[in-house]
Amino acid sequence: MNLPFAGEPPALTGVLKSTPEDFVVDELLPYGPDGTGEHDWLMVEKRGVNTAWLAGQLARFAGVREVAVGYAGSKDRQGVTRQAFTVQLPGRKLDWSELRIDGVRLLEVQRHSRKIQRGSNDGNRFAIVLREIKGDIDVAQKQLSALALRGAPNYFTEQRFGIDGANLARARALFAGRRLDRNQRSFALSAARSAIFNAVLAARVVDGTWDQIVPGELAMLDKSRAWFKTDIDDVALADRCARGEIHPTGPLWGDKPAPLGERLAQLEDESSRELDDLKRGLEKERLDTTRRALRVLASDLSWSFDAGALHLNFALPAGAYATALIRQVCRAEL
Repeated sequence: MNLPFAGEPPALTGVLKSTPEDFVVDELLPYGPDGTGEHDWLMVEKRGVNTAWLAGQLARFAGVREVAVGYAGSKDRQGVTRQAFTVQLPGRKLDWSELRIDGVRLLEVQRHSRKIQRGSNDGNRFAIVLREIKGDIDVAQKQLSALALRGAPNYFTEQRFGIDGANLARARALFAGRRLDRNQRSFALSAARSAIFNAVLAARVVDGTWDQIVPGELAMLDKSRAWFKTDIDDVALADRCARGEIHPTGPLWGDKPAPLGERLAQLEDESSRELDDLKRGLEKERLDTTRRALRVLASDLSWSFDAGALHLNFALPAGAYATALIRQVCRAEL
């Protein structure tokens, strides 16, 4: 994806996900199992396994419909992920020790009163190793320090769009009248929204305002989906943005125009004009217009170099991509 960088281009090249153990993800939920109710809470470690596919396998093992299985979000297939699932089993007890799925290890089973809902996680913690590192380590150290302080453009990265952009192709087919199953439709609509968002964010990166509150901004509270309009050039808002308390936002396109100031409305329109077909399609689908932070801040970012490898540890809020952070420092070959 040819998206502009914030600051200088990445100082390093390297290889990402050379083994699943080089990309470890731990889901961060705001709650745990409560020990009661009609759902089994499963803490699962998966290796090289797709989240949605695994949910289907859990449903099959339990003899329930897939709708009875809950999880907070899809995780990378090419990695090691620890995340929670719930399976609704009213009045039943199941011996989960008999579960046998290649690449899946059951870590914990408890009872829980509610289904885990999509989007209910706080975020994810990552432990990542980039191999075969080449480039200027001193410059990379400065770029990593800048990431820790300033954050990164909150791009949607390649996995959002599917192999060779297949999800975007499906979106255009959907808008042309093709019928898609539920999962394909969801991925297609998300990809269409993501492409428009990336185009707007790229323009804000180029003009240097991706991490600034400008007049007419729709600002978002940190670690929240709540956003509000700013009508004036407020110094207090600029200070809050500099402290990471609020962020500028870009569009997740829907059926109504966002109440932006005139300058930003023009920027968003012009920067995404080549994607007007996607905008029209999304408007016809009558999705709610909403916003996404243009900036992502990593929590507890730390790093080290050894034997030609870069080790990264950090946490990101829900919906943010680790590869959006990595690309600021390293051009990673998958």
